[in-house]
Parts: sequence; structure tokens; C-alpha cells
Amino acid sequence: MTDVRFFSTLTDMPSPGWDALHDGRNPFVSHAFLAGLEAHGCLRPDWGWTPQHLTLWCDDVLVAAAPGYLKTNSHGEFVFDHAWANAYARHGLDYFPKWLGAVPYSPVTGPRLLASDPAHRQSLLQAIADRTTRLGLSSAHVNFHTDQEDACFGPEWLARSDIQYHWRNPGHWQDFDGFLADFDHKHRKNIRQERAKVQRAGVDFRVLHGDEASDEDLKAMFGFYLRTFLDYGNSPALTLGFIRHLATAMPRSLVIFLAEQEGRPIAGALCLRGGDTLYGRYWGADQTLPGLHFETCYYQGIDYCLREGLQVFEPGAQGEHKIARGFLPAFVRSRHWIADPDFAAALGPWCAEETRALQRYAATLAAHSPFKAGGRSLPVL
Repeated sequence: MTDVRFFSTLTDMPSPGWDALHDGRNPFVSHAFLAGLEAHGCLRPDWGWTPQHLTLWCDDVLVAAAPGYLKTNSHGEFVFDHAWANAYARHGLDYFPKWLGAVPYSPVTGPRLLASDPAHRQSLLQAIADRTTRLGLSSAHVNFHTDQEDACFGPEWLARSDIQYHWRNPGHWQDFDGFLADFDHKHRKNIRQERAKVQRAGVDFRVLHGDEASDEDLKAMFGFYLRTFLDYGNSPALTLGFIRHLATAMPRSLVIFLAEQEGRPIAGALCLRGGDTLYGRYWGADQTLPGLHFETCYYQGIDYCLREGLQVFEPGAQGEHKIARGFLPAFVRSRHWIADPDFAAALGPWCAEETRALQRYAATLAAHSPFKAGGRSLPVL
């Protein structure tokens, strides 16, 4: 017999049992990362995040889990459903709260149905739908799941897609010059000029893992993070306590690139490292220098991947400008279970048309590859 249990905090669950459900290659689904968000003030109900993690047990042994949250808004999700919420409001219905299976503030593809047995993944999805119905929620959503998990979803889970821009080593790039050798002349020249501007400005870089960063380094990185959010008029969700937690609980997963001028930090990028992937998450600067953003956020990360043998660099959501710097379009996925049958019937064609529009958009992006003719191509949706 299987037993479904929901947890309002991961601190109530031993980390070994949770982490035994995944292969450890994606740091965002680790107990340390998710529990750290809760413990260090990054998730609050008034910000729309209430943890409600789904777990499946057999004879008191944890066999499957899905990190999840009750959401009262769509902040920090990166799969935009504002039009859906507006449609519900026009019909006098409540779209919120909804249940979301995702990693907060992290538009990063990774496992969402944590289980070694595919049958348990199916049970998780059924439990999610049952819970959504029982609580009277409008819907349930699973964002940025893996390709392998896609087959677990039935047709009642509406499919959506989006595009990000990822760097992938085809296998023969050993250093940055080898990477640039595959570029056409124009794009190769532009990148070299961007990097040269930063060097001429006297900017040096320190690359630090969590166990190599001093508290002053962590404070500097956190300050840059705050600066970016203030510049854009947004409220920062992460706390200095959480950054410190990553440095101690996940020391080799945290990677920070600090740009320094005359010995003083002027910019930084915070990344997480997985099994074969570097994930760029946040950046900030207190100076505006030509090329500083591209060097800090992209070129330093590519250099790191080439040195460390990582195959993929995901620098974050959105940004067509990344194509010219070697980050090609990649499709990311989400699934959506709508409780109201009339809304489900209406949103099905809407999602299908959105996918067709995305395919047309992807076809136009393919013409902007910086690589030589016959080089890297667009993946198939």
C-alpha cells in the first residue's frame, strides 16, 4: 500500500531520504537548496509561496516526491500565465491559489517527479490532481520538467514550451580559442573586442567555489544581486543568509565570478554547478564598463566549463543577445492540469497555437547562428 503525504516544510523530512530519490546532478532539487530557501527567509506566504511538498510512501519508506507550493500569484515562476488568471477573473472565478511543482525563482530544467520507479511518477501526478480537486484549486502546474519526465504526463496535462539559450560543447572545444574557431569571422571578432575592452579597463577575475569564498566575498556578491533588483525596481527574494547557506551546505556547487578593479570588487555573477552543467543565476555591478556584463556572465562561465570539463552552460532565461555569443536556442517545457473542464477545453487549443507560434519563432532564430555554415543547428520541439 502506498501512502500520500504533504509536507509544509522540508525541514520535517530527513535529507538522505529526499536526496536518494534523484541522482544529485541537478543542485536545485537537492534537500539543501530547497530547505535552505525555506529556512533563510526566501519564501513567504505574502510573496505567494507556501510550501506543500508531495511525497509517496511504501511501508513508511519514501519512494517518490515532488517539490511543490501553493501559489497566490505567479511571481518567480517564469512560465507566464497572467492571461489565464485574467480570463478566470473575467468569468468571476478565482485562478489563485494554484499548486505549482517547481523550484522557486529558478527557470532551470530538472527532475520534478523524484522517483526511481516510473509507476511512482504516475502516482505522484494522480495525487497532485486529486489534491487540487480536494482543495478546490483552479489548477496544478509542473514547470521546467525534463524531457524524460514528459512521457509521464497524460493528455489531460496541457503542454507548453518556451525557448532559452544554452551553450553546449559538441565535444571538440578544449579552450576558448577552440570555441571561437567555430564562429564566423564577424562574431569571433566581436567577442574578442568585447573581452579586450574589459582587459584594457584593468579588470581581473577571481573564480570562487563556496568553500573558497570569504564572508566578504559573499557579502560583495549579495550586494551586486541587490543592486540589480533595485535597478529594475523589483523586490529581491534571496537573503544573505541563504547565500551563506549555499556556501557551507553546497560548497562545491556554488560558483562565484568576481570582477575586480584595483583590488576592489565591481561586479559578480552567482552560478550553481551540477553534474555536467553550469547554471548562471544572478549578476550585478556597481560600475558600467563596456563588455563587463558579457565577460562576467558569459565568457567567464564558458572558460570555467572548458577548464572543468562541463558540457552545458545555462546562463538564465530569455535574451536573444546570447545567440551571438554562442548560446543557441533550446526548448524548455511545462505541464498544466486545469480543474474546470470548460477552461481546460478552451486552453487546449490556446496551448497548441502557442506551440505553433514558438516553432515559427524558433525557425527565425536559426538564421542568426554565429557559427560557420553547416555548424550547430536548432533542436526539434
